Amino acid sequence: MTKTRNIAIYGKGGIGKSTTSSNISAALSEKGYKVMQIGCDPKSDSTNTLRGGRFVPTVLDKLRSGKKIETSEIVHVGFNGILCVETGGPEPGVGCAGRGIITAIELLKQKKILEEFSPDIIIYDVLGDVVCGGFAMPIREGVAEQVYTVSSSDFMSLYASNNLFKGIKKYSKSGGALFSGIIGNSINLPINEEIIQDFAANTKVTIAGFVPRSLTVAKAELQGKTTIEAAPDSDQAELYRNLAQKIISNENRYVPAPLGTDELKAWAESWYDRLLEHNNNQGQQATEPVKSDLKYYELKPDSAKARVK
Repeated sequence: MTKTRNIAIYGKGGIGKSTTSSNISAALSEKGYKVMQIGCDPKSDSTNTLRGGRFVPTVLDKLRSGKKIETSEIVHVGFNGILCVETGGPEPGVGCAGRGIITAIELLKQKKILEEFSPDIIIYDVLGDVVCGGFAMPIREGVAEQVYTVSSSDFMSLYASNNLFKGIKKYSKSGGALFSGIIGNSINLPINEEIIQDFAANTKVTIAGFVPRSLTVAKAELQGKTTIEAAPDSDQAELYRNLAQKIISNENRYVPAPLGTDELKAWAESWYDRLLEHNNNQGQQATEPVKSDLKYYELKPDSAKARVK
């Protein structure tokens, strides 16, 4: 690659964006790309599974020390040569996390760290609960060319994604980053996929892929590793590799059509009625005799998707 590819992955806190980002970084490094992952979350845990579960000193922690900062103090090498950076956050109860991200990224620019390491791909792992000035920097300043959001089928996760779409739409008029797709996470039932697909259709966005909840991921993270490293031959690792390939091959960049507050509320209410009907049908089926030609879904912890029998 002749030009660095800058990709921002947003997601509501706890939705699995760091797990997804780290596994994508690991998968891309396997393909021979030089990857840098920059954690833009005050929890500073984006790169843990790329570093054997170890936290790395953050840019803001080093700035607060008042001492001269050496590049080796803020850029750390992780799994398969992945360059790991954590912007960090303010001290508890003091300052703004968003401003911290702005300060940290500006320091990386000043020290010409990106020029020094010349990564092929930079993954920005960004908290997506709110899209304030700091967290919106990868969008607003055009730092990232492409933006993805990790979302489950839960309403609050989709609500956060819709807010992200509003930010992208606003800043797109002044050269901001564009959207490239939803990554559906913790998707273990067809109804979960249907909800995200319907949300995507209503907001005029694409879906990059679906990732099921998996015990393989949980076991890997308990070891402080990505699934790619801890279980390289698993179905889940192969799923992350396929997702990484889709992302690196994806050239789609566009402006979403976020729903207004009332539109989002109406959409959610329509799904409440459909889910109620779905649950009632499921309950009715459970009381009926099992028929020989009845289809059912077998969900395995390590399966890339539900298998129909």
